[in-house]
Amino acid sequence: MRRLLLWIALLCTALSASLPSISFAHELRPAALSIVQTAAEQFDVTWRVPARGEMRLSLYVQFDDQTLERSLPSAQMVGGYYVERWEISHPQALVGSTISIDGLANTMTDALVRISWLGGREQVSRLMPDQTQLQVENRAGMLQVAGTYFVLGIEHILLGIDHLLFVLALVVLVSGGGQLVATITAFTLAHSITLALAVLGVVTVPQAPVEAVIALSIVFIATEILHKLEGRKTLAIRKPWVVAFGFGLLHGLGFAGALSEIGVPEHAIPLSLGLFNIGVEAGQLAFIAGVAGLMHLLRRVKPVQLWEVRTGTSITAASALPVAYLVGGLSAWWLIDRTIALVVV
Repeated sequence: MRRLLLWIALLCTALSASLPSISFAHELRPAALSIVQTAAEQFDVTWRVPARGEMRLSLYVQFDDQTLERSLPSAQMVGGYYVERWEISHPQALVGSTISIDGLANTMTDALVRISWLGGREQVSRLMPDQTQLQVENRAGMLQVAGTYFVLGIEHILLGIDHLLFVLALVVLVSGGGQLVATITAFTLAHSITLALAVLGVVTVPQAPVEAVIALSIVFIATEILHKLEGRKTLAIRKPWVVAFGFGLLHGLGFAGALSEIGVPEHAIPLSLGLFNIGVEAGQLAFIAGVAGLMHLLRRVKPVQLWEVRTGTSITAASALPVAYLVGGLSAWWLIDRTIALVVV
């Protein structure tokens, strides 16, 4: 049985190797448009588009007819993004103008637009494939900022495969509902702390090593599941909330690396960070509820019930070994891939 599961894990790692995008599993990958006022009618524009190597998404910023380009765009590849910078001018300081993203409707990504004026006011908007343009307002309401960063938090956790696998491994490792609540709470508290410290600039850590160690943390938890099945009593098994808190500090730095690419509005930093964190937590809880719901449905299936009676083993307990091998196999591949990328760079 273990040999079969090992082959499944090896197959899973091979599949992940053939899909390069999986090695970027945790990244928050919307495009980001930053427009910063530098004079009465002038603005600096920075446009970040997700890229893979020399390939980039075909997304282009379009301003209305009253907006004039004051310089030609300069472009470079920076940290997995194609970045363009140029200057524009507008007679009404962009207020009342329309900004659209050509090509966004043909993708599955989003574009976050942040406009900053000299007086300190800002507008933050999230454009999607079914809503590719916005009208510039005098000032974005706090409700709009809150909604934008809450959704970004949900998307980040649900699209971050490595973070989800870490949560899944924790769910399998813990015993009982009380221990699960304590473990997830510790993980959430820890990543909230380092996310805030990193975004505020108190802590600065290179992102690439963080990504590699995040993969290592998942390998560790997957290994602890095997230790639990063997009857061992390690610290992670006896007090999983302690390990979850420690690794949560690390995962928070991963969240911060993604969020820093987009930035947060200066006039609403606490609100943006708070709602992003709440969104991450909501995504985690939704994922855990989904896993619990799936197990509940499986236990109601007649063949599964008969198998449980015949073997004397619950389907929940039986799933621990496959989860350990599959999660461990994928995270081991990410660890190797990200470590090699560090050495090459």
